[in-house]
Amino acid sequence: MLRRHSIRLPRHPASVALARRGVREHLAAWGHGPDDPALANAVLLVSELATNVVRHGPRAEREFEVAVTALADGSCLVEVSDGGLREPRPRRVGTAAEHGRGLHLVEHLAAAWGVWTRGHDGKTVWALIHADPPR
Repeated sequence: MLRRHSIRLPRHPASVALARRGVREHLAAWGHGPDDPALANAVLLVSELATNVVRHGPRAEREFEVAVTALADGSCLVEVSDGGLREPRPRRVGTAAEHGRGLHLVEHLAAAWGVWTRGHDGKTVWALIHADPPR
C-alpha cells in the first residue's frame, strides 16, 4: 500500500513546526507508532529540509511544499520542494560555519537522498527513511 500526503506552506519560520506536525500526524495515522524510528527520523529530516527552504530559499518564493509518502514495507519518503534552482550541498564538517549541518544529518539518517530538478520550477529535495534503520 502506498499513501501520500502533501501540503503547501508559507515560506515562514513558523511553517517548519507545521511541516513537522503534519508529517508526524499522517505517519501516525498510517500506522507508525510514537516509538517508531522511521517516524522520528522522517520528522527530523522534514524539519531540516523545511528549515533550509525557509532560510535559503529564493526570496520571491512565497510557499514551499512538503510531502510524505508511506511505502508498503513501512519505509517513508519525505520531499520538500521550492522554487530554488540551486542544489543544496552539505558544508564540510569542522568549518567555522554553524549553518549547513542539516544536510549532514540528512546524509546520516536517510537510506538515500537527493535532488530532483523541476526545470525552471525549482527543485525537490527528497530523503528515503527505512522502516527499521540500521543501528
